[in-house]
Amino acid sequence: MKTSHTSRYRDMLAFPLIEALLGRRSRRFFMGAEIPDGVFAYKSKYEPMPLSEFEKLVILSACGGNTLWNNLIYRAERYAPYLSNYAASAAGRVFPSAAGFHTSKTFFTDDDGVYVLEMRDGPVIEHREDDGSIDIDKFIANVKSNIRKITDGRLRILSELPYTEAHNTWVYNKPSTMVVIPVGDLSQHVLLNLCYMLQNGLVLYDDINKRAVPGIEAFRGLVDVSVTWPITFVEQWSMSELTVELATSCYAGVLMLQAMGLGGWMFNGVDPFAVLGASGDPNVPGLGFRYDVDARWPYPNPTGLEGVMEGFCPPHYKDMRAAVDALCERKFGPGGPFNRETPGPWKDSPRVRSAAQTHDERFRECVALQAQYIYETFGKFPGTIPSMFLIMHLQAHHIDLEFYDKFYEPGAYLESHKKHMKNWHT
Repeated sequence: MKTSHTSRYRDMLAFPLIEALLGRRSRRFFMGAEIPDGVFAYKSKYEPMPLSEFEKLVILSACGGNTLWNNLIYRAERYAPYLSNYAASAAGRVFPSAAGFHTSKTFFTDDDGVYVLEMRDGPVIEHREDDGSIDIDKFIANVKSNIRKITDGRLRILSELPYTEAHNTWVYNKPSTMVVIPVGDLSQHVLLNLCYMLQNGLVLYDDINKRAVPGIEAFRGLVDVSVTWPITFVEQWSMSELTVELATSCYAGVLMLQAMGLGGWMFNGVDPFAVLGASGDPNVPGLGFRYDVDARWPYPNPTGLEGVMEGFCPPHYKDMRAAVDALCERKFGPGGPFNRETPGPWKDSPRVRSAAQTHDERFRECVALQAQYIYETFGKFPGTIPSMFLIMHLQAHHIDLEFYDKFYEPGAYLESHKKHMKNWHT
């Protein structure tokens, strides 16, 4: 990597991957923290020390930055020689996403506010160098220019029961900390899987009500309607795929913490519905997503935050056919991965991008029929899992080395932690 700030973070750039992997630990105790009782009772003698803007940008870049172009999937036996057209984003990210769906966005909070990183569909950095490297200053600057503030002040989610798990109440979302919160759109992810299934010869079967999707017989010429996947399996599979996307985003951030010499950890010990905005308590608005409740559902269903991250489902679209069309626009419209005008990493990018089949009217009708059936049958889309989903968080902070010196044998933290203040704050 190339940088004009080598002296600023020389050790970070030279930090070995193996050291990041083997040295990864949850380091929860930060400057200004207190554990009031028990075997680790301790009160930091330091004032809380917020991360600098640059520290926050480096972490955010690791969790959600854009690394140029998605390479796409080259071939599928069922419809070769057409290019596989599963992806929804032309951009590549620091974390993987199932078939290039990229349905998540990165939110974060600090003492000053709540923010979203607008990086799901780019914009990409200029290019890679001839040796395949990326200019890290441009990489971080690209992230900085695409941060959008949503509200002033720290995320309003209480560090107390029942919103925060008992073991996190003393440490989560405290002053001076930064919390990264990747949020995934399961409504869009399931729609993309319905498209994937149809291309590969599969349609839905309602295994809860033990019936085929009414009207699916009309598409016998498009697909063998006797070859099915159950709704519960498709939705659970989609949730599992999206969980990987959200978790690896946080894990990339954790590895960066080791290289920077910062404390923190990845975790899921917070009520996800309250974080999204469905606590039911106006004093705990979380991210502020709108949500619905229904006696048929075991939990409230967040569907989106207007103008920031809106689910591909009603009420953000009038029906599921409109959501399907919006999905196709993301894939095939301007800036999409299968639009010939979208730049790319290939020597003949227009030829590559136009080598995939578009989803024609009949294809869209079939996907919309199945999606609308789920929505009407279960009152929401998807039917058995949330429309919006989060599970993992990453918290970053300045660790109090004296806590670890008091309670741990040598080796509780890395050389990067010893040098952090000197390297980053002098």
